[in-house]
Parts: sequence; structure tokens; C-alpha cells
Amino acid sequence: MPKMKTNKAAARRFKITATGKIMRKQSGKRHINEWKSQDVKRNLRGWSALAPEFKKSVLELFPYKQYLR
Repeated sequence: MPKMKTNKAAARRFKITATGKIMRKQSGKRHINEWKSQDVKRNLRGWSALAPEFKKSVLELFPYKQYLR
């Protein structure tokens, strides 16, 4: 039986923690940043946890969990 392939687009967008939470990047920093305050832009840095209702659909893209960085 052939190997299953990991969805590479999803592998770049999500990472998994040691406790099993799926983390995603914050959205809203790509453009139209001139009018956003520094506080808003600062709070959009980094990673945030994925909502639990999306966990099942995201994990279907990862047949092997070691690809979740």
C-alpha cells in the first residue's frame, strides 16, 4: 500500500503542541496596516489556538502527526 501524503499547505499553516492543541497564525496583518494602532498590530503577533470545531477537519490533512510542527 502506498504512503499517504500530508497536505503541505496545511503543514505550513498549523503546528501542534505537546498537549495536542493545534496552533495557527493570527490573521489581519497583511495589508491596510497604516490605520491600525500599534496595540492592534502587536496583539496580532504570534500563534493562537485553533477553535475546537475545526480540529477534526485539520487533523484529516495530517495522516502522520510528526509533520505538524
